[in-house]
Amino acid sequence: MSTDAIVALKDDHKAVKKLFRAFEKAAKSGTPQHRGELVTQIIAELTRHTFIENEIMYPEVRKLLPDLEDDVLESYEEHHVADVLCLELSQMSPADDHFIAKTTVLIENVEHHVEEEETDWFPKVREGLSRTQLSEIGVRLLELKKTAPTDPSDPKAKKSAHDAITA
Repeated sequence: MSTDAIVALKDDHKAVKKLFRAFEKAAKSGTPQHRGELVTQIIAELTRHTFIENEIMYPEVRKLLPDLEDDVLESYEEHHVADVLCLELSQMSPADDHFIAKTTVLIENVEHHVEEEETDWFPKVREGLSRTQLSEIGVRLLELKKTAPTDPSDPKAKKSAHDAITA
């Protein structure tokens, strides 16, 4: 497993995209229970991922590459939208009339965010930081990921999200 921060984050993106595709299939022909199970997994992955980015990746890039300040601030706000949707979905029944629609909006928002990160932001970060710096950040990301919250109502996740948008 690579310790490069960008590789680690892209691996997370791949995992969540796979869950998105499974949900999209289940939205058409799956049971509410199956859709609910998939959304629970999506929420866990996204909560963990946004937490490690908010706690480590974004502050480090903000400090080391001040020219990317606007990109980092936009990413924090995009995470905030995803966090709100995850929290709302975590409290909904999969049988709710709005469950599929709200999950679809979450997927669309996250896919937009991932596209921007992978095509615009990550290349700038890779150009601006050394391999050693990216590896050091990656090691910290992977270590924090082991204990990162997966429940959006976890006070640790809420605090991280709040601190990120007020930073």
